[in-house]
Amino acid sequence: MNETEAERQALARLGQQLDWNLLRTFMVIVQEGSITRAAVRLFLTQPAVSLALKRLEEQLGRPLVDRSPGRFVVTAAGEQVYDEAVSIHGTVSRLGALVRDAKDGVSGHVHILMTSRIQTALFDRSLREFHRLYPQVTFRIDVMASADAHIALQQRVGAMAICLLREPIPGLSSVIFLRQTYRLYCGPDFRLFGQSDIDIAELRHENFVSFTSDQIDGALSPLTLFRAREGFAGRVVASSANLEEVRRMIVCGLGIGPLPEHIAARDVEDGLLWELPPYEGVAPVNIHLIWNEQAKMNRAERAFLEYLQAAVATAPARELAGAPQSAPRSLGSVRAEA
Repeated sequence: MNETEAERQALARLGQQLDWNLLRTFMVIVQEGSITRAAVRLFLTQPAVSLALKRLEEQLGRPLVDRSPGRFVVTAAGEQVYDEAVSIHGTVSRLGALVRDAKDGVSGHVHILMTSRIQTALFDRSLREFHRLYPQVTFRIDVMASADAHIALQQRVGAMAICLLREPIPGLSSVIFLRQTYRLYCGPDFRLFGQSDIDIAELRHENFVSFTSDQIDGALSPLTLFRAREGFAGRVVASSANLEEVRRMIVCGLGIGPLPEHIAARDVEDGLLWELPPYEGVAPVNIHLIWNEQAKMNRAERAFLEYLQAAVATAPARELAGAPQSAPRSLGSVRAEA
């Protein structure tokens, strides 16, 4: 038996014996850039993740990650394995959706990832009109943090996402779906509630309420930069990944904090919130429509994505800016990121 034949048989055995869970674990290791963080995300122990990586490397006969002291670098072989693992993961995750699209015509299931409290007539109208055109199409909307939606799209799990995007992500395409302006607000118990022409200097030592992604490397980093630029020295006394909970804590007087203008408008009218300076707004933080061109979308998902893209391209500026919306009468929790 020559070497080529031996290699062929070894590859055949590898295809039959390779454990998909090892590939999935390796995919998460690369995405997290750390065995420790991968273990947290997978709800496994660090030794278990290290062992899975070692087993995969032994089966493939190649080092996939350079793990010398103080160094974590994916090798060339590791990059190739990662690309294949992502492709396999996306295909396996979406088999059910692809099978549902076997019939003629636009039918199937559309999986949308979305952050909480996306209030825009553009999306509502698109959903309503698309349903009238294609009543056989079914929908699932999962509400999650923007960072989680980005990871899901990279893994080719969801078809599209409507969420925050701090900067372009390699492999993902996007368009601005909703232009938001964040403004600073306080609740009725705040000492300056109801006053006009407030000097921003009066706010610089006040306690602050904000989002967990309000940090320099987070999706809401413009809010972090605003506080630094204006010299806000007060403590961040409360935070949440959930827009509704941030709103609740501002209304209840835990501190002053930022909210999207169109979300807070009804609360301002109802006397639950009061706008504070800077009156031109804190920062623009846009919502994006994001998708992965390499994902295997079914016919319904591809049609709905194209429908949304066309809606954005033809929408009037006012609609892209969002219209003021009523705050919900209930303060019940919605577990998702703003």
